[in-house]
Amino acid sequence: MTLRRSLLALVLAFPAAAAAQSPAPYQPGLGDLMTMTVQPRHLKLGLAGQEKNWPYATYEGHELEEAFERVAKQVPKWREFDIPQLIAATVKQPLDDLEAAAKASDGPRFDAAYRQLTDACNACHKSANVGVIAIKLPDASAFPDQDFRPPKP
Repeated sequence: MTLRRSLLALVLAFPAAAAAQSPAPYQPGLGDLMTMTVQPRHLKLGLAGQEKNWPYATYEGHELEEAFERVAKQVPKWREFDIPQLIAATVKQPLDDLEAAAKASDGPRFDAAYRQLTDACNACHKSANVGVIAIKLPDASAFPDQDFRPPKP
């Protein structure tokens, strides 16, 4: 009977002991979030614009906006910088301009807004003392398994 009680006590204690030893959940930092969520959306948005795939550009523009919103919520303060304020001051207008250009199927206007967005990203990096992070217009796809051309009817 003693062995049975010992085993029962061990089984009952195991979940609590395992939970106490579990590592803390992963909390991505600002750089992680930018690399995982913002940069791929920026790239896909640019590639969609290059291919004049306006429905997809509209979609990716919205996804990029949401990625910035998640970054602002997850990392509201980085060093001495107010991240939501930096995002609002730098990328809100270019994102609005990109959305309007994509909805209007206006390639030259889209290209200008995309350059403005890219310049805003770089200006933000410089103001946050991470100017070594230089974003550029895409010249190749990091997504070889995705076709950015508009679907054929």
